[in-house]
Amino acid sequence: MEKWLLWTLLLITFSRTMALTENHEEENKERQLLPTQSLYKDLHRKVFLFPASSADSYVTLSPLKNTELQNFTVCLWTYTELTRGYSVFSYATQASTNEILLFRDSVGQYSLTVGSEEVTFQVQEPSFTPINICATWASASGVAEIWVDGIPLVRKVLKQGYTLSANAMIILGQDQDSYGGGFDINQSFVGEIGNVYMWDYVVPFHEGKTDCSQANVLNWKKMKYEKMGHVIMVPQLRD
Repeated sequence: MEKWLLWTLLLITFSRTMALTENHEEENKERQLLPTQSLYKDLHRKVFLFPASSADSYVTLSPLKNTELQNFTVCLWTYTELTRGYSVFSYATQASTNEILLFRDSVGQYSLTVGSEEVTFQVQEPSFTPINICATWASASGVAEIWVDGIPLVRKVLKQGYTLSANAMIILGQDQDSYGGGFDINQSFVGEIGNVYMWDYVVPFHEGKTDCSQANVLNWKKMKYEKMGHVIMVPQLRD
């Protein structure tokens, strides 16, 4: 009788141990499938590397404030060998998937979309070198600016009086054709992106005033992000 009880206890203990082990393995598998998330981090001198064209690799940025906007400035740094078109910065809302879209159509041509209306800009840019690009827009006048490496392009006007909706989905590496999705591999970014800043006002670059510490929508030194697919964070090697 005592031997039977002993074997019964051993069998119960073994079964519980195996169940715990299996649960632990399943939890590890689930963790591996989850996207890589972060708390707010200082990403100074770091960049996101997008190694290859993809329809499922991107980075979602969480804004410091997610309210309606009547003005904006967005700046970022890119380094790529692409000659085809690609999305630089995609800001979608439930009202418009192209609430803000900064897109490089081809070498020497950028487009800026606000509220699904698009204007294009021409620029002489060197090939295969890092680019610092900023875009601004003011609702009251509709004036839009793009600055490439500190040089202003010819200004355009669009969506005068428009208000950008709240609760934006902000994505690097892909163009959103639906809210948070609808990606096209032929519009995906390949290369490096960093130094992403966004303000809820027009930064007066012509006055030489650019204080990135005051960026109050997105701030690279206080950034919360989520990586999906094959995206790697690496040190920034070039300015």
